[in-house]
Amino acid sequence: MKIKLLTLFAGLFCAVNVFAQTHSNEIGIQTDNDSYLLQGSDRYYTDGIFIYYRHALNVKNTDNTELINKVLGFEAGQKIFNPQSGYVPSPQYVDRPFAGYLYVGSTLNFLYKNESNLKLGAQLGVVGPAADGKEVQTFVHKNFGFYTPGGWQYQIENEAELNLSAEYNRLITRASWIDVSLASYLNLGNGFSGLGFGPLVRLGSFNQLFNSVSTQSTAIKNQTITPLHPQEIFFYYKPQFNYVAYDATIQGGLFDKHDNPNSQEITQDKEPFVFSQQFGVAFTSKRFVIDAAAIFHTKDVKEMLQSHQWGSVTALYRFK
Repeated sequence: MKIKLLTLFAGLFCAVNVFAQTHSNEIGIQTDNDSYLLQGSDRYYTDGIFIYYRHALNVKNTDNTELINKVLGFEAGQKIFNPQSGYVPSPQYVDRPFAGYLYVGSTLNFLYKNESNLKLGAQLGVVGPAADGKEVQTFVHKNFGFYTPGGWQYQIENEAELNLSAEYNRLITRASWIDVSLASYLNLGNGFSGLGFGPLVRLGSFNQLFNSVSTQSTAIKNQTITPLHPQEIFFYYKPQFNYVAYDATIQGGLFDKHDNPNSQEITQDKEPFVFSQQFGVAFTSKRFVIDAAAIFHTKDVKEMLQSHQWGSVTALYRFK
């Protein structure tokens, strides 16, 4: 009888410990910048800032349902692009257009017991002067002692954007300290259209894909399956093959005729195939989620003098 009682108490303790670490809400920020890689560069995709809020929805878990987690997300962000430098003395040095992209969006992430997920998203935004790329870059450079940007008179003109996205991930194989999954996406809109796919390799202490930083699912309402680890800390490598059908930050607005005689807009042709590599480290605790990565892209535009790279840091706070 004593053994049974001890076993019961131990089970209850473990259950309480597991459930105490679940949080259905998280809020945080992501910042991208090429200066994070300490190469002294200020080119191409030069800066990005994003704010996130995610809330895990109720899932009716039964033996007959495969859905185990569902996360609703809201976000707002800005991306800034410039040529080989934020200062160009004449149009001939514009090897990738000046452009800003500002948006708000929402996502709905469906996560399944077989460790696959489908994440659907929509963004409403604007590309062009209304995105305030010039103003933000000028403010940052002025207040942090950098050079004064120049050349934004050549930036992509204004156009409203509606962009839809779908992301699909699925576990392929796993050992105790390493796993491999498929990562893929599809974008469709007048701002960004294309698709990409590739493997995601994780090494370290990671959790199932239905409750992991890897699939933006660290928010969970009910923890019905014990996670592999009480916290995550792992390195990852994510190479990806990308097909670019349209990119408004390079080609300008899809519905813009580009025939304004007073405009100095410079647009270019995108490269249809881009290869990217992401190296990162991720950490989750009871309250915090941290993800830091270095991303390397081949050229987006044939005229670009070099490929480009940047650093990305995401920090989230989890709460009930």
